[in-house]
Amino acid sequence: MKKRSTIRGLLLLITGLLTTVLLSGCDGKFVVFDPQGPVAQTQYKLIILSAILCAIVVIPVLAITVFIVVRYRDKPGNTAPYKPHWDDSKVLEILWWGIPIIIIIILGGYTARDTYALARTPKTAVTDVKPVEIQVTSLDWKWLFQYPDQNIATVNYVHIPAGVQVHFELTSDAPMNSFWIPQLGGQEYTMPGMAMSLWLQADKTGEFYGTGANFSGEEFAHMRFNVVAESQADFNKWVDSVKSSSNALTEAGYEVLATPGKSDEQSFSSYPPELFDSIVKKNGGHHMDMDMDKDNDDKVDTDEEKSDTKGAHDMDNMDDMGDMDMSNMNSSEMNHK
Repeated sequence: MKKRSTIRGLLLLITGLLTTVLLSGCDGKFVVFDPQGPVAQTQYKLIILSAILCAIVVIPVLAITVFIVVRYRDKPGNTAPYKPHWDDSKVLEILWWGIPIIIIIILGGYTARDTYALARTPKTAVTDVKPVEIQVTSLDWKWLFQYPDQNIATVNYVHIPAGVQVHFELTSDAPMNSFWIPQLGGQEYTMPGMAMSLWLQADKTGEFYGTGANFSGEEFAHMRFNVVAESQADFNKWVDSVKSSSNALTEAGYEVLATPGKSDEQSFSSYPPELFDSIVKKNGGHHMDMDMDKDNDDKVDTDEEKSDTKGAHDMDNMDDMGDMDMSNMNSSEMNHK
């Protein structure tokens, strides 16, 4: 028995050493645990809180499991109490039901609070600069970024000013995907026929890794893009350089770009007006904000039509009543005579 235990201990030690050696070549920085913006920072805190709350349950359960196995195993001279008819303990039931319920309530409260908070625009370090609007289209197997205010476009890379809110509007002209910049925030789906919304912000300058986090076909592993966060002045210079040194993206050029295949980084000095909206609409959907306005307009028009129709019916009823009154009066006068 002792020899077997010694061999098992050596195997565990060797396994641990090999694991350490093999993992030593990996990058020590996990991008999810390196938040570089207010959105990612909020999500990071939620991850840590979730891990702590889970550990409150997992660690005691593992410890109790080891204790029970060691304490109550069948061995000569074991003095552990033997109670074959024991099947109930109110104290233990309160503990193993009460603690998880409390943990779920705490975790649910924080998750709901942060989820609603992240749906709003993040707090910005630069208060006098308009948020940057970027329209994102996932293609097979590349990313198209359009800047409506600057009227430029890029493929597989994006520039943003540091400390400024960035509003990404997301859709797809290919199978569904997921837009993800781990150091700036969580994922958001890109779906054909829908325009999704995502607010992000980089607190400081630097380059960040972006990727498509959803399986989308043969070359899905190449759906990566580079995010460059820079000062507002450098961002403006980059916009000017793209406008002056790049070709325009035409409708024919977009059709070529949308053809399944990999692509290098590209820049375009302009693109067709309403390109993003046309991509959303052609896939059987509509722009969500536009639809809200349209629904409100349709509702107003419908209410007006109902009001006009009701008014016309009321006028007809009044005329009919007037005719009936005149007829009754004439009939009364004739009978009186």
